[in-house]
Amino acid sequence: METRENKMGVLPEGKLLAGMAIPMMFSMIFQALYNVVDSYFVSRVSQDAFNALSLAFPLQALIIALGGGTGLGVNALISRSLGEKDRETADRVANTGVVLFALCAVLFAIVGFTCSGPFFRAQTDVAGIVEAGTTYCTICLGFSAGIFFQFCFERFLQATGRTTLSMATQVTGALINIVMDPILIFGYLGFPAMGVKGAAIATVLGQFVAAGIGLVMNLKRNPEIRLRLSDMRFRGDIAAEVYRIGFPSIVMQSISSVLVFSLNQILLTFSTVATAVYGAYFKLQSFIFMPVFGLNNGMIPIISFNYGARRPDRVKKTIRLSVFTAMSIMAVGLLLFELFPAQLLRIFNASDEMLAQGIPALRIIATHFVLAGFCIIAGTVCQAIGNPTYSLIISVCRQMVVLLPAAYLLSLTRRLELVWLAFPIAELASVVLSTYYLRRTMKTMHEKLGE
Repeated sequence: METRENKMGVLPEGKLLAGMAIPMMFSMIFQALYNVVDSYFVSRVSQDAFNALSLAFPLQALIIALGGGTGLGVNALISRSLGEKDRETADRVANTGVVLFALCAVLFAIVGFTCSGPFFRAQTDVAGIVEAGTTYCTICLGFSAGIFFQFCFERFLQATGRTTLSMATQVTGALINIVMDPILIFGYLGFPAMGVKGAAIATVLGQFVAAGIGLVMNLKRNPEIRLRLSDMRFRGDIAAEVYRIGFPSIVMQSISSVLVFSLNQILLTFSTVATAVYGAYFKLQSFIFMPVFGLNNGMIPIISFNYGARRPDRVKKTIRLSVFTAMSIMAVGLLLFELFPAQLLRIFNASDEMLAQGIPALRIIATHFVLAGFCIIAGTVCQAIGNPTYSLIISVCRQMVVLLPAAYLLSLTRRLELVWLAFPIAELASVVLSTYYLRRTMKTMHEKLGE
């Protein structure tokens, strides 16, 4: 235990962040493959099937919102407790976390089996899209226990610095999904051709396998956390603190779900091709944003541990390194979207009309990438060591106060290319707020630690 604490507390910040974040960045890239691989193969089935997966994103985003927010709170509390050398509290948080994730899975199973059909019928009357989307979401949400427990056990490994083991669980799950997708979608190796249903089954299968591996890794390779069935119960005080930290993240991701749903409604006034372009963008941008989210996941236990250990200099250095790295990753993404938009869209079997609309869309939207890298890190710092409400305010203002109204107003011009300008406009507002609240957070940290 001491060796692990010393790693988080004394290893040079650059080396520590690289060791913690790089495995998580690769993990998140593989995580992004779940949706992208599904969409790649499904786009070969039909345009309606591809549109169904695009329109399904808001519901899937809600799973990520609740799972990611709960995981953020659990991760931060475990790391902080270990930094304070309070192993008993770390164990209580972990065992309570298992219960919280189980409750999340039950909630979404109910949503999946009862709300998938009405959700798609509220968006479109195209029968092929409704049928494919209902099938996909019923399976993915109804059997979401796999992804929730994958979140759970991965966050335990991340909180104690075992990001390489966490990466192994995600990579294995993603590889299973990649292998099984074409087999189940097109009916290879004696399996029936199941189309969209096969894509959903492959996704769920990969998630359950990843969750099982994560559980084994924690039981066998993570001595800092002791998981016991007898200790797994709901604790109100711990749950309250988990969601005090994670609630802003849940709301932010949920707002993203509302945003995507609303933008799809705006884009449907132009054509279904416009929603396909937006869906393709969302799949493609995940390969740029997911490494930054992985960097985030590697950063959180470092700054939480050193905040608990009262080492503000290490917290600040880690934040500076994270901001520089995030903005560099986003700069690479900007170049890819500006130079190769057609090649990126052809991954999804884009038609000529989709290319005509999608090429300018990708180039315009990508202009906000570098600024977004800074804002992502700043918001996470506010959640992990400051006031989580700050990041919530930033997200609400960016998406609901600026981006969505701007997109609607620009859509009134009936020029689709102008709608995409809402993204860089909103990011400028986010930068201003992120800078202000990050400064306040750092000031509060120094006052609390008496420096």
